[in-house]
Amino acid sequence: MNEPQKPSCCSTSRSDGETNTASHSSDSPSSPSASSTQSQPDNSVAKHNKPIGFESMVYLPGGEFMMGTDDREGFPDDGEGPVRAVTIKPFYIDPYAVTNAEFGEFIRSTGYRTEAEQFGWSFVFHLFVSPETAAKVKHVVQRTPWWWNVEGADWAHPEGPDSSVEDRLDHPVIHISWNDAVAYCRWAGKRLPTEAEWEFAARGGLVQKRYPWGDLLKPGSEHLCNIWQGKFPDKNNCSDGYAGTAPVHAFPPNGYGLYNVSGNVWEWCGDWFSPTWHLTGTKVNPTGPQHGTNRVMRGGSYLCHKSYCNRYRVAARSSNTPDSSSGNMGFRCAADEQSVYSK
Repeated sequence: MNEPQKPSCCSTSRSDGETNTASHSSDSPSSPSASSTQSQPDNSVAKHNKPIGFESMVYLPGGEFMMGTDDREGFPDDGEGPVRAVTIKPFYIDPYAVTNAEFGEFIRSTGYRTEAEQFGWSFVFHLFVSPETAAKVKHVVQRTPWWWNVEGADWAHPEGPDSSVEDRLDHPVIHISWNDAVAYCRWAGKRLPTEAEWEFAARGGLVQKRYPWGDLLKPGSEHLCNIWQGKFPDKNNCSDGYAGTAPVHAFPPNGYGLYNVSGNVWEWCGDWFSPTWHLTGTKVNPTGPQHGTNRVMRGGSYLCHKSYCNRYRVAARSSNTPDSSSGNMGFRCAADEQSVYSK
């Protein structure tokens, strides 16, 4: 497969104690403005009248699919392989990640404070920090120095206290910890998808393809996802149209009608992370190990680049501690079939 991988460029953790004092100048950088397929699902159930909050969810009938990869571009140490047959039951999943507008409704309804707000800071990518905020940054992550600890950064202030989401309400909410995502799901009467459900849905009916649309990253030179374009981590030419997050409905959906399952933001799954559990664990409705320190994240983000982490492939995996948050971590919701129709 691949040479020993570098750490994921797309995430960092609150448990990472390797920080050092940041040094900034007055000109601190700012934000740069035909396949083998499984049968398509019978979506007839999705046409039934569903309760408020569930109308847009995509029904997937489940079944057996080939999970994981033995691709040469894969990372075996992440537990991407071997390829194995996994069976899952029918479920519902949101076609896109939870937006700033939707998360705002949750906040207004419940008064919930995210963990980034409780900690008083979150991780922000260095190119997005204004000169004024940069002057106040005291720490960066030593192992991944493009992540800066920005005080006042949270879901409503993605780049720090002098930023807002008012002009990106249809973008995915970010700076969301696993615990925050679970709190939202409970409020909405939903849950996080299992890792197996996430990959089943992200593949869109394709069998063992690298991306949700096939094996070529840019078929016909067309950008189909929001990832880093240029030389990471200092030059993004934004040829896909976006420097940071894109609207949740940007780019074409996959074969199951899901948007942005590659790139844009990392998406939390319900499972604890393990690189080996799947070798002996159940292959029927797997939910991962019973215990762990990190939770699974899937899909990559707008910071992913082939030269560094290359984790926007549908089989790629990452993880983080449940209390961690950053400017590229979000989520989408899932629900059991019976849960939707019991409302």
